[in-house]
Formats: sequence, structure tokens, C-alpha cells
Amino acid sequence: MKILTVLTYYRPHISGLTIYVERLAKALAEGGHEVTVLTSQFEHNLPRREMRDGVQIVRAPVILRISKGVIMPTFGYLAWKLASEHDVVHAHLPQFEAGALALLGRILRKPTVLTYHCDLELPAGLFNRVVNQIIHVMNYLAGIFTHKIGAYTEDFAEHSPYLQRFAGKVEVILPPVDLPAPDVGEVEAFQREHNPEGKGPLVGMATRFASEKGVEVLLDALPKVFEQYPNAMVLYAGQYKDVLGEEKYFERLFPTIQKYQARGQWKFLGILAPSEMSAFYSNLDALVVPSLNSTETFGLVQIEAMMNGTPTVASNLPGVRQPPRMTGMGAVVPIGDADALAEALIDIFTNPADYQGDPDAIARQFAPQTNAAAYVDVYRGLGVRNQ
Repeated sequence: MKILTVLTYYRPHISGLTIYVERLAKALAEGGHEVTVLTSQFEHNLPRREMRDGVQIVRAPVILRISKGVIMPTFGYLAWKLASEHDVVHAHLPQFEAGALALLGRILRKPTVLTYHCDLELPAGLFNRVVNQIIHVMNYLAGIFTHKIGAYTEDFAEHSPYLQRFAGKVEVILPPVDLPAPDVGEVEAFQREHNPEGKGPLVGMATRFASEKGVEVLLDALPKVFEQYPNAMVLYAGQYKDVLGEEKYFERLFPTIQKYQARGQWKFLGILAPSEMSAFYSNLDALVVPSLNSTETFGLVQIEAMMNGTPTVASNLPGVRQPPRMTGMGAVVPIGDADALAEALIDIFTNPADYQGDPDAIARQFAPQTNAAAYVDVYRGLGVRNQ
């Protein structure tokens, strides 16, 4: 079948949403389906069209940015043309164009599916509040016109006002997670490069440096951790400089981070390749996901860590708390509670055997092929057939 996938940002942009869509698109293509991704040309040096991992990528030029959104004059034409050529339209929310896309699907009589990845919460300010409301309206219209809505977990679906409103259309499908298995040599080489002194235990965080991710909660927890484990160290994987819309947040926290860097207790690793991420997780004693709001709905990095034998500590947010609960490989702490985060980390370091799970079973449960097969079943349930 021919599947049109639509989202604002796609690779090489890095976020949980883009990684999810890339894994799904690649798995669908490997399954013999024709997959096209319509997205923004958010960097001028990106090609308008390219094939990547068997997936055709079409990028609409951007003439203006509004907060984290983009204005793309040719997007409507491209969406109409591509939707006409495909069997199903699959959009990923939050997205400004979502309402128009779902309506377009109705007009063209194309089955339309949404995946609702998270709530949108832009930084404080009158302008961002207006943008938030506009996107909420567009998402609401998308929910009205679409045929099915995918959600990561029942937990998030039951607590999300958006998904509650369209509960009759919701299909719970676990997200796709895939990483190459590291060999012993890669794990040891990573340790030699990034932790040559053999510090430990190691705390990891893997995400963009963004205000909703709760970096300050980890910073506030560290003094208590260092009291018990003075040789502990934080390894931070992911983009931390020039994150769109988060420059002031980084500037506010960086003086504290610098103090830890000077003591050899914090190291930024930058963006890592998939094989490097596997070695990163394998070197950790725990990964933290101290997110603060419902822009985080699961935390794919938790499953990546668990697949490599590393437990996690997650905020008690709907969806985000599910990986530790489903697998037993971690702990859940109150949102924004630095003391509880510190205590959970100390318990994991002190009693690691209590947080062991079955990485192989977790990998099978969250395989991209499993996720893709579930969406193919949804497409077929809407009348789409293999061509």
C-alpha cells in the first residue's frame, strides 16, 4: 500500500517524535509498502526530495518561523498532490496543519490516521499562548475529521484531555524502539573515551536540552547523590547547544553545570550515532527522565536503556511512568521532586539486582516491525488494501 506520512520536522532533526516516525516509516518500507514523508525544509541546505532507508522524503520550503512552527507556502499544494497519489494519510500531532490534512483526507476520500505524540506547551508569553490555542484548535479539527488516532499507552490515553475527547477513535499501539546491540569492544572503547578515570556510578540523560525535560530537577538531585556516591558522574547525550527556543533555559542552568564539569562530575556527549547510544546505555548505572509536563508521553530512551540492561527513573507522568512499571526495570518519582529522584538513584546504585529485567523480551515487545504491523492492521481496518 502507498502511505503518506506528514509531520512538521523529520530527520535530520532529532526528537522523540522524529525518531518514532523514522523507525515506523523504515519498518513499513521494509515490509514492502511505498512510504512518502512530507515535512518541512527546516534547514535550507536540506534537499527538497531524497530517498532514505527506502523512504521518499519531500520537504516544503520554509519562509518564516513562528516560535517552533514554520510557514510553508507550498505545503498545501504538496499535501493535496501527494495525498491524491497515496492510499492512506498518516499525520503526526502536534502539528499546525493537522486539521487541514484530516479534512483533505475526507475530501479526497482517503483513510486518515493520526498519531498523537504529546500535548503542546510552548514557553510562557502572550504570543506563545496564542500559538498554543491555534494549534489546539487545529488538532481538535483533525480529531473530528480523522478516522483513527494512535496513542502510545492506555495510561496516557485515559489522562489526555485530547484523547479522552476522541476516545472512540483511539487505538493504543506501543511505540517503536530499535538500537544495534553493542559489542564488548564498543562498550569498552566508549568507557575509555568518556570515562577514562572509571568514575561511577554513572547517571545518564538522553534528550534535547529543553525546559520540559526537567534538567534542573537532576541538577538539584545531584548534591544528595554525591553525598552517598562522591565518584558518581552524569553523562548527557543529545543536543544541548542552540536548541530551538531553549537558548535562555540553557543559559540559566549552565553556570551550575559548569561547576560540576570542573569537578569531573558532568560531561556533555553531544548527538551520538545509534551504535554509540547503545554503548552509552551499556556504560550507565541508571538513566533519568525527570520530565515536567505532558509534552513527554513515554520516553523512548527508557526502552532503549532497558534493552541494554540499564534501569530508569521516570517522572510520575501519564505514559512516562509506564516503562518502569511494565518492565520492573526502574522507579517512578513525583514530578519535579529532586529529593525523590536522588533517593531512587541511590537505591538503584545500592540494590541493582532489584531492577533487573528481560532486555530481550523488551526488545521484541517494542520492535519497529511490531509497531508497523499494528498500524498496517489499522489501515486495513479502514479499507486500505495492498496494491
